[in-house]
Amino acid sequence: MPRMSTDSWLADTRTSYDTVAASYAVQARAAFDAAPYLRGALTLFAGLVRADGGGPVADVGCGPGHVTAYLHELGVDAFGIDLSPAMIDLARHDHPGLRFEVGSMTDLPLPDASVTALLACWSLIHIPDREVPGVLGHFRRVLRPGGLLLLGFHVGTGSRLKTQGYGGHPMKVYVHRRTPDRASAWLRDAGFAI
Repeated sequence: MPRMSTDSWLADTRTSYDTVAASYAVQARAAFDAAPYLRGALTLFAGLVRADGGGPVADVGCGPGHVTAYLHELGVDAFGIDLSPAMIDLARHDHPGLRFEVGSMTDLPLPDASVTALLACWSLIHIPDREVPGVLGHFRRVLRPGGLLLLGFHVGTGSRLKTQGYGGHPMKVYVHRRTPDRASAWLRDAGFAI
């Protein structure tokens, strides 16, 4: 895979998801509705957040906000952050009572120790390996001591360039697969307990 500057892959990712936002939202909601295992994992996560006293929870890479809204329905003070302004517009339209903002996990726009928990569900898949430690460092920085982190990612090895997706729209994003061992090592290096 050719080495790209941070600005290049971030700009390509933003543009790609702005382009596919409406189609992605329809497909993502349908996939979420058909995934009881994911709703179960989020229900467990929400229960752990509530048992730990609650507090703000950041859904980083929230897309159109369906996971953020689900956590809110479970009694969690969830808010969403996404790189794509079009995704944030959809999230705000579909979930007007919730907080959504544009931002990048490579420069997370949150104060230190400001969230009780953080989740990144299939949003790290577009982050190049060399950038993952910095992203996890931001996650660690914004989490309160003992805060919870939930990650979802595609398991495997290798990367591929995705040039079309979600309704046949053009995209230019790399999809990176990782092994659980690799992800665990990055998390431990960032100071997380697995």
